[in-house]
Amino acid sequence: MAITAHALPQIPDLARDEARRDLARILAALFEKWALPTEQQLALLGMSPESRKVLAQYRRGERALPNSRDTLDRAGYLLGIHKGLRMLFPEDPDLRFGWVRRRNRMLEGRAPLEVMLDDGLVGLARIARFVDFQRGQ
Repeated sequence: MAITAHALPQIPDLARDEARRDLARILAALFEKWALPTEQQLALLGMSPESRKVLAQYRRGERALPNSRDTLDRAGYLLGIHKGLRMLFPEDPDLRFGWVRRRNRMLEGRAPLEVMLDDGLVGLARIARFVDFQRGQ
């Protein structure tokens, strides 16, 4: 059976502001589910603490994420982590959204959120790989 083009999932064109605005709203909703304070949200996105107003604009869909490799890589890792946690804990939203705060022996007793905040982009990549590894167990 042949797969037609319309059967494949649509990959958003992140060069378009509209796609990056949607992505910003999705990330804002994820940060709300993770109950992250503004400072942590900004840090995960690689933004300065002076960018507080930008988060509200993201939430309302008034502003697109920057079209930069760093920001889009961070967004991809965050969404990958969320997707993996949805697969690991489909029936337990408290665990799925609270997992980032739970200390983990495999992370030297650190919480995944600590790793992501302390190690920046490398920490995000590490936690994304860790979630993928856990899914493969």
